[in-house]
Amino acid sequence: MHQHHKINYIEMPSKDLNKSKAFFSTVFGWAFTDYGPEYCAFSDEGIDGGFYLADLSISSQTGAPLIVLYSSNLEASLAAVLAEGGSIIKPIFSFPGGRRFQFSDPNGSEFAVWSE
Repeated sequence: MHQHHKINYIEMPSKDLNKSKAFFSTVFGWAFTDYGPEYCAFSDEGIDGGFYLADLSISSQTGAPLIVLYSSNLEASLAAVLAEGGSIIKPIFSFPGGRRFQFSDPNGSEFAVWSE
């Protein structure tokens, strides 16, 4: 159900949609629907969204919002990110409320994963 004035959808750039789909499908179990050669969407992943084809990437260093995913097994998620071609930007560290790491996907976009 859509909620008035709540974040409803997020769109992110991808230099290679096939790489994005393969990475997020394998590492996080996401499923995608293609809408032509320049857009793919995901749903039921905490928030719905999509990737659009662009020669851009997202990074907190350039002021982009940091998209943070949840994991019940942080170490296994980190291993899966590395196994599928991601790179670690910040290794696992503690913060008030939990632990997290930050990584870039194979297209160079930055994300984070946290756990209690």
